[in-house]
Amino acid sequence: MNKLFIKFNNICYGGFCMKRDSYNSPLNSRYASPEMSYLFSDDMKYKTWRKLWVALAESEKELGLNISQEQIEELKSNVENINYDDAEKKEKEIRHDVMSHVYAYGLQCPKAKGIIHLGATSCFVGDNTDLIIMRDALIIVRNKIIKIIENLSDFAIRYKSLPTLAFTHLQPAQLTTVGKRATLWIQDLILDLENLEFVISKLRLRGAKGTTGTQASFMKLFNNDESLVKKLDYLIAHKMGFDSTYEVTGQTYPRKVDSIILNTLSEIAQSAYKFSNDLRILQSMKEMEEPFEEKQVGSSAMAYKRNPMRSERISALSRFVIINSLNPAITAATQWFERTLDDSANKRLAISECFLALDGVLNLYINISKGMVVYEKVIQSHINKEFPFMVTENILMEAVKRGGDRQELHEKIRTLSMQAAKMVKEEGLDNDLIERIVNDNSFYMSEEEIRSIISPENFIGRAANQVEEFITNTVTPIIKKYKDQIDINVTINV
Repeated sequence: MNKLFIKFNNICYGGFCMKRDSYNSPLNSRYASPEMSYLFSDDMKYKTWRKLWVALAESEKELGLNISQEQIEELKSNVENINYDDAEKKEKEIRHDVMSHVYAYGLQCPKAKGIIHLGATSCFVGDNTDLIIMRDALIIVRNKIIKIIENLSDFAIRYKSLPTLAFTHLQPAQLTTVGKRATLWIQDLILDLENLEFVISKLRLRGAKGTTGTQASFMKLFNNDESLVKKLDYLIAHKMGFDSTYEVTGQTYPRKVDSIILNTLSEIAQSAYKFSNDLRILQSMKEMEEPFEEKQVGSSAMAYKRNPMRSERISALSRFVIINSLNPAITAATQWFERTLDDSANKRLAISECFLALDGVLNLYINISKGMVVYEKVIQSHINKEFPFMVTENILMEAVKRGGDRQELHEKIRTLSMQAAKMVKEEGLDNDLIERIVNDNSFYMSEEEIRSIISPENFIGRAANQVEEFITNTVTPIIKKYKDQIDINVTINV
């Protein structure tokens, strides 16, 4: 994979440089990875155009058109060395990007000049390239999701048995474990992964369909032999790494495809957003933290602060992806008949920026999930503040077993609970309900017996086993399936 080269004074890709005195998208310079940025670069686009022209010429030759192997080899030898200056100069003259690059390619391939783009329309290179790029971008997204799942599964196993307060309505509820909570984040990503794999498996090439999708120009080239025209479509798809093409199209591939893809990206962003919000709240509670580097500054004014900057950035970029997914939905809904060009400018922005922003999200998610910090004593202190109220039913049942009166003991616990709650809320003191119960002889139990009943480990249900079963049965097979593709290292720029 070609790299995105970043220089100090200029940011360069695809043969073009953006100086610091002109706008440069932060998606490129700040958030997205080099591999994702390159996919949406001009260099990737124009080299893919040339690969499509090679595939078209090869396929036409194989089906009997008068194209020589010498012409094919000439085209192949010039796929990578694009003469951008010639193309730019021609485009200023004729105002057509595809024909400008046909012209520039012809300058380098004088023997093949006459058969470049034979029978094709602009969407042959434009739309097929978009589909190829989106396929490759989806694979990058898939691999990064699996890397996050791997990181979170390690974390879940490590903390599978560590009790922590669960929250419903953002109010303390019964206990769960830190590892079990992590499986909820993983579960969201696995649902996303299943949808993503489906979308990748169903993605097809537009192929060689002609100006309005009727393949009329190719019918003329092959003397109305439909079998050859259909085979041309098949050959091009396979040369470009696809199993098939869309059977019917207008001038473009169905714009519904863009909507489906960006909806999938939005769903992934939703999962990341939920994770980042959870972690931000946990960091506020001082139970967990995202990685914090030794010399990182949290605030320009408040030197003590450790802001969850990376999680906040996940939230911000995820919001952008979720909102941006509406663009191709409207485009798909408003295409007139075989095609209208109001898709082009919007699509050029919406598709690329959605992928770049989500890539930034996933890079951050990989980074955070690899290095989350857990403060077990803080978690325990929070349990101690809330847990006494939660375990009174167990104490009540055990005391009744030992000869106590259920109704009298219930009233005792109610009275002691109100007293303890008052001390917590009005005096700011620790919850001493258990001490109050221990010191009340009505419960027929020693302090040791009471504390053995209320150990937090006895109140986490099947959480630890759920983690183990989920990781073993669901997560590990996914990681094993893609093990060779998830050796991923990410760099967080800021």
